[in-house]
Amino acid sequence: MVQKDLKVLLDVEDVPKQYYNINPDLPEPPAPPLNPATKEPIPPEALKTIFPNELVNLEISGERFVNIPEEVREMYIRVNRPSPLCRATRLEKYLKTPAKIFFKREDLNPCGSHKPNTAIAQSYYAMKEGITRLTTETGAGQWGSALAFANCMFGIKTTVYMVRVSYDQKPGRRTIMQMYGAEVFPSPSERTKFGRKLLKENPAHPGSLGVAISEALEDMMTAKDAKYSLGSVLTSVITHQTVIGLEAKKQFEMIDTKPDVLVGCVGGGSNFGGFSYPFIYENKKKKLNARFVAVEPKSVPSMTEGKYEYDFGDSAGMTPTLLMYTLGHNFIPSPIHAGGLRYHGCAPSLSNLIKNKVVEAVSYPQLDTFQAADMFAKTEGIIVAPETSHALKGAIVEALNCKKKGEEKVICFNLSGHGLLDLGGYDKFLSGQLK
Repeated sequence: MVQKDLKVLLDVEDVPKQYYNINPDLPEPPAPPLNPATKEPIPPEALKTIFPNELVNLEISGERFVNIPEEVREMYIRVNRPSPLCRATRLEKYLKTPAKIFFKREDLNPCGSHKPNTAIAQSYYAMKEGITRLTTETGAGQWGSALAFANCMFGIKTTVYMVRVSYDQKPGRRTIMQMYGAEVFPSPSERTKFGRKLLKENPAHPGSLGVAISEALEDMMTAKDAKYSLGSVLTSVITHQTVIGLEAKKQFEMIDTKPDVLVGCVGGGSNFGGFSYPFIYENKKKKLNARFVAVEPKSVPSMTEGKYEYDFGDSAGMTPTLLMYTLGHNFIPSPIHAGGLRYHGCAPSLSNLIKNKVVEAVSYPQLDTFQAADMFAKTEGIIVAPETSHALKGAIVEALNCKKKGEEKVICFNLSGHGLLDLGGYDKFLSGQLK
């Protein structure tokens, strides 16, 4: 007889009807974005010149639960929501751990990652507002693919600035974006003043998410037909992602189980927040007593080594400044294969939680995370994205700690994306070329 917790499935009726907004439940009130020149808070009206109006409204909202438009919910169902909660019994056996390891599968939609959860919502709101083009950045290409997909479904044009090192490392993701009708440029590019400046200084500039954000913003600001779309960092974006954690909460209830440790990878913070924030709310209500572990690359240690201060969200200094853990907006990360984690800062809401010790932050070297991915492929048969391999590494460390202490804890990590378009990196790992 198959055990009931091997794969926990929900019906389409169980796709959440509301998002969870953590703003009213943060340990400290959300710090406002500031005008870098005057150090005064930026009014919402100014942000609406950059983002679709509804995104700004959600960013400043104090409502704990926000209704999901039925058109958005229907599109979620079309892209395979609700997603399964699975148990990694073969990995448990391999590790000889008494812990139970679960994972939430966000890799089973057409884009192969968690990113459509916010892309669909943002594209829908842009369409309702009459916006005809959205500009954006992408690191590994997961976000660019998701926005291109959503915009294709809602009839909006897409311009993507893809971090140059990922543009070269991951041509498959570029092709996916183009198949959905997006125009894709390696960043830094010759299309913007900032891009041309960087290329003049260094023709081999590898790019970064901060640079790509600057280019997408400059494109939007110098055009009349566009607004800008961001795939992480903002609380509104993380709020869209809470469909992950809300589903997982219901799935654990179905098997009468409570997670003790929830683990996710962090670049800007959207998949970690979307997965963990509903459980953080359960902790606050004293219905759960879980730990939350945020994992980042050792080479981009914004949470573990960054400063908690106001900084720009982009490299050119075009955005308002945000209060967050940051390595500095001029930080250029090493060209690791987890392109989605190569960001200099951490979401303000997640930074707030880390500062107040609600969330623990750890970092691991690239090779350690690839070894974890290799272990998972050989036990569970799933090839995860290099970003997800960080969450997986964190879950394995927790499981081995349970083995050492003889503790039967329940560990869950967010499988935020598949690695089937990251095989170039895994090929280097298998051949011993990866550092």
